[in-house]
Amino acid sequence: MKRDVVSSPAQHSMDMIDPARTAAFQAALGRRAEISAGSVLPPFFHQLYFWTPLPPEDLGRDGHPKVGGAGLIPDMGLPRRMWAGGRLRFAAPLRAGIAAEKTSVLERAEQKTGRTGPLGLVTLRHEIRQQGALCLTEWHDLVYREDPDPAAARPVPPAARTDETEVRQNSFNSTLLFRYSALTFNGHRIHYDLEYARETEGYAGLVVHGPLLAQHLMLLAEELLGPLAEFSFRASSPLMHFETASLCCNGQDLWVRAPDGRQCMSAVAVPRG
Repeated sequence: MKRDVVSSPAQHSMDMIDPARTAAFQAALGRRAEISAGSVLPPFFHQLYFWTPLPPEDLGRDGHPKVGGAGLIPDMGLPRRMWAGGRLRFAAPLRAGIAAEKTSVLERAEQKTGRTGPLGLVTLRHEIRQQGALCLTEWHDLVYREDPDPAAARPVPPAARTDETEVRQNSFNSTLLFRYSALTFNGHRIHYDLEYARETEGYAGLVVHGPLLAQHLMLLAEELLGPLAEFSFRASSPLMHFETASLCCNGQDLWVRAPDGRQCMSAVAVPRG
């Protein structure tokens, strides 16, 4: 195993948490658009804010900002980026229409060799404050890989549990993926460029955003358990835009099951005491 220790200064950004953006996302999800100034944001809706717009020359081939530049993530020579999972700790409500500050730091940048070849493992930590008070802390886990080898055997994803006590069926068409990419300012081409997703990164279709799956699980957890204190999730297999997902819950455990029974994501929700 090879470990890279990379130091970089913290990055700071500000956002007014425009309620119109949250209302637009609620509409995209088929929910009533009811957010106004002063409203508490649903969990994970901070993903819609703190954009980092860059000119085209500062983007990589995948549409994300180039690694190794002015951002926090170093260039480890691995072109394929995946959001592997994350953890959130909710300290106080984040409210619409109030200025917020986000501080981001690089906690880990490590290279290792896995079953599928070289891997780059990155963890970012974000803290968001409003009016000087910490509202949430998020750990954001990324994995970087080589381009797929067409001749190599594909890894077998884990089978999902079938002991859910609650389940919701959700479809993710290309319109929803486009709208989520736009609202989060996510330029990753695997979510809207079908030719690139298939021919360059080897997917069967457009990839449903990992954070969008996590968003649905968080909303389900809040519906069933009440306000959340913590939430963690781990992606295990990509979901394609033509697949209908089963969003499952049993107690504090949640997961996403694809139509063929594979597990796409698992999560644990901790409600407020």
